Amino acid sequence: MTNLDKIAEIFPEVITETEDDDGKLIRAIDFEHLKQILSDELLDGREAYVFNFVGKKKAEFEAHKPIKKTLRPIISASRDFESTKNLYIEGDNLDALKILQESYLGKVKMIYIDPPYNTGNDFIYLDDYKQDADAFDDDAQVLDDDGNRLLNRESRGRFHSDWCAMIYSRLLLAKNFLSPDGVIFISIDDHEQANLKKMCDEVFGEKNFVADILWNSTKSVTNTAIISVSHTHNLVYFKNMDYFIKNRTKFRLPDDGEGFSNPDNDPRGAWKADPFQVGGWRPNQQYEIVNPNTGKIYKPNLGCSWKNDYEHFQKLLADNRIVFGKTGDGAPLRKRFIHEAAERGKVAKTWWDDVETTTNGTQSLKKMFDGKIIFDNPKPVSLIKKFLQLATEENSIVMDFFSGSATTAHAVMELNAQDGGNRRFIMIQIDEPTPENSEARRAGFKTICDIGKERIRRAGDKIKAENPAVDTGFRVFKVDSSNFKPIPKVWTPQTIDLFAENIKDDRDEWDLLFGTLLEIGNPIDLAVEVEEIDGVKVLNCAGGEILASFDKNIPAEVFRALARRKPQKIFFRDASFASSADKINALEFFRNFAPDTTVKVL
Repeated sequence: MTNLDKIAEIFPEVITETEDDDGKLIRAIDFEHLKQILSDELLDGREAYVFNFVGKKKAEFEAHKPIKKTLRPIISASRDFESTKNLYIEGDNLDALKILQESYLGKVKMIYIDPPYNTGNDFIYLDDYKQDADAFDDDAQVLDDDGNRLLNRESRGRFHSDWCAMIYSRLLLAKNFLSPDGVIFISIDDHEQANLKKMCDEVFGEKNFVADILWNSTKSVTNTAIISVSHTHNLVYFKNMDYFIKNRTKFRLPDDGEGFSNPDNDPRGAWKADPFQVGGWRPNQQYEIVNPNTGKIYKPNLGCSWKNDYEHFQKLLADNRIVFGKTGDGAPLRKRFIHEAAERGKVAKTWWDDVETTTNGTQSLKKMFDGKIIFDNPKPVSLIKKFLQLATEENSIVMDFFSGSATTAHAVMELNAQDGGNRRFIMIQIDEPTPENSEARRAGFKTICDIGKERIRRAGDKIKAENPAVDTGFRVFKVDSSNFKPIPKVWTPQTIDLFAENIKDDRDEWDLLFGTLLEIGNPIDLAVEVEEIDGVKVLNCAGGEILASFDKNIPAEVFRALARRKPQKIFFRDASFASSADKINALEFFRNFAPDTTVKVL
């Protein structure tokens, strides 16, 4: 046992985390704290309530650092590419969130994430501010195209700071996506729940904390444990608590009708008896109520009031809305009809044991993939559907940037089929390789993204067969470098020739279309049709509101035809014009025929 371990055993509160001279995260002693513990007197020093960790400033810097990347469509991996509004994005979620930010700022109604739990067996994102991958064994790394994005946690000793730095930068970006009535749900276990709660209080605001929903995620008992853990935390935050205080019924579960009946054959239908008493003393709601069957007199309990004033009570009584218990000899109760319950919804509780468990989620996915276990511990669809029922409306955008096996996408499609909604999803998942010799790899799934996309396809096929109107398609995009060649630092005759075309050779019209939409802050779920005008390919977005043609040397008559259609925006590449004179003439067409059209030349 080292001296540090000995001190940690006696004074665990003084052990912290810091970086050594090489930038490596190490355990350390907070000597100022230790001195205070060992002193008989209060030592000088200012105190402040603050949550801090190694790498916090760098994480904040990383979240706001500009990015020179784009999203490239992968049409072959997509389904219903031209019409679907669902998105599946492969790549580092920090990069993807930055790229999407302008296009979906304040538009996402619900975010759900299930990040790595920092249990010692997870893969954790390593961002640019982390130490070089050379510091770790090759077999501990999971790398993206840039070299050092993921790290097996076992080699890091489950340090909290790495995990906090990873999640903090992503939470900062996530907040920007939420609509004014937006909600974020985050699943987490006990390892990082306390740290996550502090970070969320800071990022979303402590007053916007709603609840920590405890999901009874495991029904089985681990007999080797001291206490068998059977719950998962689900932190819930609003973008704006004030909105929901004024609109409480906007955050309710559907009332399933349990407990409703119609014993007196009321023509208004089934009902449930609610208490007619509320907490709080109100002078105009203090009066006696006589049970007409027994003559017994009832008054509100101490510190309580009847729900309504006496005049309103008389109206309810005359309308057969007041009952006196099941047998007629009890205290007054008020009828609530099932149609009223459907409109108001049901208030959620913080203990959820009425949804499926992780075992159910695993078995469901196993059945979907022909008896193969291709993903560990996926969340059950019923859990995410319950979050969706609480937080979303029929046209909401739902985001999950730790998509995993794509349970959230599955839940969105299933709920749309159930209630006729048109919710759409944005899934983001780093293309993490599946383990060598795993059942997933043997089944042909090289990455987690392969699993997620295939799950959406299989779930979509089943849902579409029973509900043809549901959008079960999805556009696949991949985080990649910019569509444009880097500008040379030194110009030579050779570089001038190479830079005659500023767009990379491997990029096509689809890359340019979606890259431009993102650059100017347009969503990338717009419907797209392919047209042809005199042999020139034209991409028609959103019913003609946005047009694009990236063919080279477009004839003048085609420019004229496009200008006469008066789109809101139109995109060309510089090579679309055969010469500078042709470019001037083409732009003049738009000034004359479509003065309100925004023309962008790449």
